[in-house]
Amino acid sequence: MDEPGWEVGPDDEPGAAVVAAVGRQIKAWREAAGMRAAEFGTAMGYSEDLICKVEGGRRIPRPEFMDGADGVLGAGGKLAAMKADIAEVRYPKKIRELATMEAVAVELSAYGSHNIHGLLQTEEYARVLFGMRRPAYSQDEVERLVAARVARQSIFSRSPAPELSFVQEEVTLRRHLGGRMVWRRQLERLLEVSELRHVEIQVMPTSRDEHAGMGGEMQVLKFKDGSAVGRSEGDFGSRPVSDPKYLRIIELRCGIIRAQALNPGESRAFIEQVLGET
Repeated sequence: MDEPGWEVGPDDEPGAAVVAAVGRQIKAWREAAGMRAAEFGTAMGYSEDLICKVEGGRRIPRPEFMDGADGVLGAGGKLAAMKADIAEVRYPKKIRELATMEAVAVELSAYGSHNIHGLLQTEEYARVLFGMRRPAYSQDEVERLVAARVARQSIFSRSPAPELSFVQEEVTLRRHLGGRMVWRRQLERLLEVSELRHVEIQVMPTSRDEHAGMGGEMQVLKFKDGSAVGRSEGDFGSRPVSDPKYLRIIELRCGIIRAQALNPGESRAFIEQVLGET
């Protein structure tokens, strides 16, 4: 085995602190067991160098690594229990921050112009998207990002349920990313999600003469305390903003886009029509 885990992001200080603490615990258990790093590596099936990287907090250990270390070092479940501590930090910092906001949002409005919104993507569709990225991600990075994206979709089963509104550009429904079967399953997923009472999916037809979303993708998250965060591609440095004067602009555009798009019932019929054309 060459990779016992994932690298920690260079700007991920909170994640690095967690990984360093886990690494120190592994090292402490190894030394208590009277094993050298090389011996531990041999027992685990890894090189001494990689064991040192995990213990030094330079690698995020995978769950199976923690299980193996627990057994080899006789930790009685204490190391395996630390899988919960690294479950979130294995995802990139920006994705963790987004997932944290989505987990407490009471309302989400989003417009997608290039591909299906991440919360609506099937696992295989997400894998295709990350796999097409250039410069290319490593396979390990692709799987890490896919796992993070799928984990965010727990928002659909939250209780109380947040209000979720998505507008998808027609082209995102017609582009056969990943091939015909991947594309069909993605359309079926949209229809499945659209049946949820707290979810609205609308389609923006290519034939529209006016379109308020020509600036690119955008999203607004609203929270229980009345605060909100928005992001608009190409505006405000494409960074999340919470200043009311900037949020007003994004919310205005999202509202106009929803009004210009097909209503939810028409959109569902449109998706069914596209699916039937395959």
